[in-house]
Amino acid sequence: MPKFTLPVRLALLVAGTTLPLIVFAVGLAYANYRQDRTDATRRVLETVRSMRLVLDAEVQRMTGGLQVLALSESLRSGDFDRFRHLAAGFINQYGEDSILLLADRSGHQLFSTVTPDTASLPPRNNREIVERVFASKAPQYSDLFIGSTKKRPIVTVEVPVLRDGEVAYTLSFSPPLDIFQQLVDRQRPDEQWTVSLLDSKGFVFARAPNPSETFGKQASPSLYNAMFRAPEAALSTVSLEGVALASAYTRSRLTGWTVAAGVAESSLIAPLWRNIAITSLIGGVLLLIGLTFAVRMATTIARGDMLHNLLIEELNHRVKNTLALMQAIAVQTFRSASRDERIKFEGRLGALAEAHNLLSQEKWQGSDLKDVIARVLHPFLLSGPERIRMTGPTVPLSPRLAVVLSMIVHEIATNAAKYGALSNETGRVTLEWEVIGDTPKPRLRLIWTETGGPPVTAPVQRGFGSRLIERSARDQLGGEATVDFLPRGVVCTVICALDEAR
Repeated sequence: MPKFTLPVRLALLVAGTTLPLIVFAVGLAYANYRQDRTDATRRVLETVRSMRLVLDAEVQRMTGGLQVLALSESLRSGDFDRFRHLAAGFINQYGEDSILLLADRSGHQLFSTVTPDTASLPPRNNREIVERVFASKAPQYSDLFIGSTKKRPIVTVEVPVLRDGEVAYTLSFSPPLDIFQQLVDRQRPDEQWTVSLLDSKGFVFARAPNPSETFGKQASPSLYNAMFRAPEAALSTVSLEGVALASAYTRSRLTGWTVAAGVAESSLIAPLWRNIAITSLIGGVLLLIGLTFAVRMATTIARGDMLHNLLIEELNHRVKNTLALMQAIAVQTFRSASRDERIKFEGRLGALAEAHNLLSQEKWQGSDLKDVIARVLHPFLLSGPERIRMTGPTVPLSPRLAVVLSMIVHEIATNAAKYGALSNETGRVTLEWEVIGDTPKPRLRLIWTETGGPPVTAPVQRGFGSRLIERSARDQLGGEATVDFLPRGVVCTVICALDEAR
């Protein structure tokens, strides 16, 4: 896996915290849109129900007036001149464009408010509605059709005129269609809405917007295909103008006419896009600010890290100079000493230098136990890497532990190379370690086991190396070290408390 630079890591951190918030805000905006859309659909359905009640009330008012006229004595007696006065009073409520007429079952007009000359009146066009009145003996309501008198589209309210319990005539009233258009205009909530009144066959006779352009047209296919499946529903449709709508319709049980309304989807989705745009803009600004801050922080940290590296390099330089000076002093001091003693000291000094080099590579933040041991044992592995087997978990060491343990392992390996398993061709060494966690502070146990070396005999007195191992473990590590001279080989055990690797 590639290792990212500090600026990239900080940028990813900022993005990883900011982007989920942006996504959450967008999701919240979408959830609000869904709720608003549900509320709008419910409002559309409530609106068409309310309009249907208003429409039914208006039609029932017409029907009631016609039924009163149908019961008039003048009509029952055939006194049409006297009835004309009553009819004029009814017509005046709705305007001059309305027509009231009386016809028999054959469609022949016996009376009309258009003219007293009934002989010149044409027969009625819509014979179907006449037959329904005679068959049902109840009020009926027509679909949109062309009237025979004024040759224009009309709808009619028909009531029977009864004599001796039988239908003698049908009294027909065609109100001005402006009445229904005014009803639509009054009930339309705002300009984003499309409201239509349709007859039982799905033809428009009042609508907003564009009433004149859409009058007499069939409902849009999306509405037309659905309106005959159920008496009431909420659905998505496309208007005659091609506008997507969140719609609802309801059919009147009284007239069979349908009230349909819809609000433009664009008016519902516009707040969603607005909220998403605002959220994205704010999120983008925050992300940009965060990334700018991350870059500046990375620059500051990089400068600090560069200064830290310079200090470490200066420290390394001074320590190396000190070690070189110590080596020079040792050469002068051990000039009269034996070569063996000089080699011992230089080896110890070399082990200390190797530990220092390893810590320098890790910028004095500690190192892994296996790396420390491998550095120290490197000279002893040149002749046979397989002779020393190392096993154990990953154990991070603090700089202090790394230096002290490197010195201890060097002393053990030096003794093994001179007197023990590494002094011949058949000897083997097993170096094992484990972390003991049964105390409040974890401890390290390291075991050096030799086999296959020369016969082992315990020394008469402890040498400097053994004392160095024991004292270092006790005084510097706060632990203990034991060296057992067993017949099969030396076993050295070191136990110490672990520090946090810094």
